[in-house]
Amino acid sequence: MAFRGPPARRPTKQNTVVLCADDFAISPGVSAAIIDLLARQRLSATSCMTASRHWPSLADGLAPHAGSADIGLHLTLTDACPLGEMPHLAPDGRLPPLGRLLPAALTRRLERPEIAAEIAAEIRRQLDAFVSARGCMPDFVDGHQHVHLLPVIRGEVLALFAGPLAGARPYLRVCWEPPGQILARRLAVVKASVVAALSLPLRRQARRRAIACNDSFRGVSNYADAGTSLKEFPRFLRGTGERPIVMCHPGFADAELAAVDALTDEREREYAYFAS
Repeated sequence: MAFRGPPARRPTKQNTVVLCADDFAISPGVSAAIIDLLARQRLSATSCMTASRHWPSLADGLAPHAGSADIGLHLTLTDACPLGEMPHLAPDGRLPPLGRLLPAALTRRLERPEIAAEIAAEIRRQLDAFVSARGCMPDFVDGHQHVHLLPVIRGEVLALFAGPLAGARPYLRVCWEPPGQILARRLAVVKASVVAALSLPLRRQARRRAIACNDSFRGVSNYADAGTSLKEFPRFLRGTGERPIVMCHPGFADAELAAVDALTDEREREYAYFAS
């Protein structure tokens, strides 16, 4: 179900699909749902938000599943309190929403030395928080709201693979999928196309550095209606690639989640779908 190490060179007739539940530790309810699905063997990976105040108390719940699922680092640089002071990017003690971070990245404002240094330090703090709680390096690295694809941030992520992650050799999530497959799926086409385009520089640089990556990415949704999971998930399983990742967001909605994220009811529907 999961994969580690460099990508295989030998073609295979059957895809190895990684079904990854994002946002572990965003709230107790989401984390409980993910652990339940891991126990049912309905997931093959989960991605952890170590910047969350819940992470230290929830991390032990993943221990029984470490051998059967990949446990990764979900770098968080939006809509959360950083683990350390970031007076330029988070002057009020809270990281900016994606609607502010994305234009700042695309207009090169994140390249200012003081901001780039803050980002590098926060990424290292979040990695250290993972290792402190889990006692090991993550099996893979990605980003909440795909922030690891953005300029400056992606450079610091690649620096992890050349530095503290070099010996562990985790894999890196890239969010590329061929445009033809995005169009054929007819799901969140604009959103998925933007994410895929943003992923191209990271994909190219990861390949040059021989960093293991998935070769297809799916799961981008507009969450248009209450039946999203039931209608969309079978389509996410279609496509080419030997090592596709399908992201999902199951969870139990609680007050903690509602305070930090707009995706609540759909998480419960996704949980019910995968648990069924």
